[in-house]
Amino acid sequence: MKKNIKKVFSDIEKIRSKNNRNWMNLLKLSYELKPKETLRIVSKILNKDKKLITLAKKLKNISK
Repeated sequence: MKKNIKKVFSDIEKIRSKNNRNWMNLLKLSYELKPKETLRIVSKILNKDKKLITLAKKLKNISK
């Protein structure tokens, strides 16, 4: 892999790591204030994630 591409991947990883912490802080705060509503929203997010995973698997199979 080229050095520039490795650098971009590294930068993306660092940013995602920080942003994941922000998401978790937001989730904790939301749950403290409105647990039922928070869980309802998280459920919707997980359903969309499942669809993304399915699409990613299709892409992976096409690329073989």
